[in-house]
Amino acid sequence: MKQYNIAEAKSHFSELVKLALQGEEIVIARDNKPLLRLLPVTEVKKERLPGSAKGQILAVAPDFDELPADFKEYI
Repeated sequence: MKQYNIAEAKSHFSELVKLALQGEEIVIARDNKPLLRLLPVTEVKKERLPGSAKGQILAVAPDFDELPADFKEYI
């Protein structure tokens, strides 16, 4: 893990991005206290399956599909 203060990170940002993309753990700190970690975004593609939320919906309000009163002027 490499730690950089904010000023260093600002002046070497593109280099830090390159290191993070190569798998290096980069920590940005202020007054030697870690604030955040620079990590690459990993894209997770999860196939959606019909019925995958079954059992997770606890309740549906009786007026779920009714238009709120203050929205009627927009119809």
